[in-house]
Amino acid sequence: MTGDEACAEGALAAGCRFFGGYPITPATEIAEHMSERLPEVGGTFIQMEDEIAAIASVLGAAWAGQKSMTATSGPGFSLMMENIGLAACTETPCVVVNVQRAGPSTGLPTMGAQADMMQVRWGSHGDYEIIALAPSSAQEIFYQTITAFNLSERYRTPVFIMTDEIIGHMSEKVVIPAADQIRTEERPKPQGRKDRFLLYKPGPNGVAPMPAAGEGYNVHVTGLTHDEKGYPVMSIEAQEQMMTRIKTKILNNLDDIVITEGHELEDAEIVIVSYGISARTSMAAMQQARAMGLKVGFLRLITVWPFAERQIRELAQRVKAFITVEINLGQIHLEVTRAAAGQAACHLVGHHGGAIISPDKVIAAIKEVV
Repeated sequence: MTGDEACAEGALAAGCRFFGGYPITPATEIAEHMSERLPEVGGTFIQMEDEIAAIASVLGAAWAGQKSMTATSGPGFSLMMENIGLAACTETPCVVVNVQRAGPSTGLPTMGAQADMMQVRWGSHGDYEIIALAPSSAQEIFYQTITAFNLSERYRTPVFIMTDEIIGHMSEKVVIPAADQIRTEERPKPQGRKDRFLLYKPGPNGVAPMPAAGEGYNVHVTGLTHDEKGYPVMSIEAQEQMMTRIKTKILNNLDDIVITEGHELEDAEIVIVSYGISARTSMAAMQQARAMGLKVGFLRLITVWPFAERQIRELAQRVKAFITVEINLGQIHLEVTRAAAGQAACHLVGHHGGAIISPDKVIAAIKEVV
């Protein structure tokens, strides 16, 4: 199946029962597949009038107790940004898929890129933390969609899947395991007396339990700065309390959230850093470099945000250089450079978008560093 279809099947396997979306290339196939499959499992699909309404419907469905998601691409993603900030502020679990295409503006609708990586981290206004995953195959997008839902429920936060047109439209073998072999998580529910419940009072892991509207709890949801009851409070103290909760529930659990995959790192002098479709290019380049006798390793970012800063810093203490491979002009390369902190040279292999990066270009960059 295609990566888009695998993403939809992963969402269903994770327990997603609401999809609100608007058609956009190259993400439309996710919506089409969900529109066919959700009614078969008792779920709801709705096509909204635009992407602003789509993400709003997803947040509403989440507060009604459903695991919910949407899928879009660059222009639609831009339209969703204000309500993504609302999701972060109200700590609303949901999954947003961005099947990236080359931009800016309308750009190249049918051609891939990875140039929304900074937008997903900083696209809405204010300070907040997010989780973003980057699959590199149709099989992986199936599993990462399940992981995205589990993380969103565990930490009461929007989680993003940053795929791209190439993976989305690529047909590959996908193995879907039996339902009893798939681990899914549900959001923590409140315990104790309903009249004493505080909607935003953190539990032991820093995450507040979340009831659905209509279950008898006082549920007051606002994008204004709010106290633990959920009521608006215009004060520096309330802002500090709210922001501390939003950020620390992610930053205090990095070991659980940040997933990377290392190859040939033990003796590596040069490390390729990549993610998504570019990881496949990078793996091929590393294998070719090793066959040439070059000590090259590969660090794949499965979780792109939060960034794998600790892993880069540790590698920077013993390697000669990093080469970041991505289909943009250096967005994650900036993070690699920052984390390396001058201890290792940092080089970029990137381009403006529209096609994958060939292993030959990565090999050429390795030879220049050597």
